[in-house]
Parts: sequence; structure tokens; C-alpha cells
Amino acid sequence: MLTIFQVILLGLVEGLTEFLPVSSTGHLIVASALLQIPESEFLKTFTIFIQIGAIVAVLSVYWKKLLTSRAIFLRVCAAFIPTAVIGYVVYSFAKEYLLDNVVVVIWALLLGGIALIVFEKYHAKREVVDTPATEAISLKQAVAIGFFQTLAIVPGVSRSAATIIGGLSLGISRVTIVEFSFLLAVPTLVAAAGLDLIKGGLSFSGEQVGLLAIGSAVAFVSALLAVRFLLQYIRTHSFVAFGIYRIVFALVVAGILVY
Repeated sequence: MLTIFQVILLGLVEGLTEFLPVSSTGHLIVASALLQIPESEFLKTFTIFIQIGAIVAVLSVYWKKLLTSRAIFLRVCAAFIPTAVIGYVVYSFAKEYLLDNVVVVIWALLLGGIALIVFEKYHAKREVVDTPATEAISLKQAVAIGFFQTLAIVPGVSRSAATIIGGLSLGISRVTIVEFSFLLAVPTLVAAAGLDLIKGGLSFSGEQVGLLAIGSAVAFVSALLAVRFLLQYIRTHSFVAFGIYRIVFALVVAGILVY
């Protein structure tokens, strides 16, 4: 069983990394390994369930935009469809073979960091078609972003990084694709948590329910801070720093846990 300290730490890791292009799932797997938390079905469920805290954080900022704009709602739904279909198909495989695989995470973080840096260098030389508002994203672009998001089924890839790179490559402006990535996280994370709870039989002890609640609450607070930070950061910076961080983090983790 997880301790309160472990629950709080994992909640912080989830909230701070969920919306940054560094992979929250990858960080949670690494954190669990460093804390020497025994692998269990509850741990896997915990790392998925506490994403609810991140969802509430996004809704607290964007609930009006998501629920009152029909155009935005339709685009989020369109982007979610590829993720829903592909995610459902590969759910069992991903949970069984990927969600506790540190080696997969290390390689995904490393290669993803390199890809992020290379993309930014290439992207900076291109003329970008400005998409000043989420409503301006076409349904075709939304679906394409949804397919990019499915890459994050591999832990360490990062859902945020996949959608942001996908959006930028389609000519969508930075602020717009980051905000759209936040909005798309709502149905994606709800579906992931819901599917896991249903597949797991919704069977938890009172102590486990308490741990899930604490982890989600911590994730909410830290995710809210991360959302506000990223929105300010991207107005004057590229994602190169995140790419460098991913590479350094992957090498450090490899040195500690693998070699």
C-alpha cells in the first residue's frame, strides 16, 4: 500500500507534468521506481486516476469556453475520436506491458526530447499560419491532432508534446494549440480514468479511496500552477528547453535505474 508521503509526491509529479511536454506518465513510472514502490494493479490505477485532479484544474480555467462554445466543443469531440478508438483497442496491451516499463519510458523521453528540439529548429524557419483562436481550428485539423495524441499511448512520449507538435506542424499558433491541448485533455483523461475503473471492477477499500482522493487533490493544485506557468512561458519561449530537459532526465534515470 502507498504511504501518504508517496501519494503526495506522486500527486505533485502528476500535476506539475501533465500539461508540460515532458510526459506525466513517464515521470510517474520513474518516480515509482525511484521510491521503490512495488508494482501492483492499484499503483497502475492510481497513476491514471489522479489525472482527475488535472482535469478539474483545466475545467476551473476553461469550463466556460468548453461548455458555452459549440464550435470549440465540436472540435474537441472531433480530436477525441481517434484517441478513443485507438486507446480502447490497445488499452489492455498498454497497461500490461508499457505502464511499468522504465526502459520504454527512458527511450521515449530521450527520442521525444531530440524530436522536440529538431522540430523547433525546423519550425522556426517556416512561415506559420496564425490561428488566433481555438474556434479557428478546422475539424480536419482537430482530427489530425487527435491522431497525434494517440502517440502518447506509449509512456514517455507525452500527450501534451504530441498534440502541441501536431498542432504547430499544421500551422496553428503556439498559444492556440496549447490551449486546445488543455481542452482535449478533459475527455481524454476522463475516458482513461473511467475505462480503467470499469476494467478494474471499481473495487477499492476505504483506505484506497482516501489515497486516490488525496493524490487527486494534490494533482489539482499543482496542475493549476503548471497550466498558468505554461501559458505565460510559451508567449516568449520555444519548447527547446523542455526537449533538453527530457534528454538530461532520460540519461540521469538510465544511469540510476538501468546501469
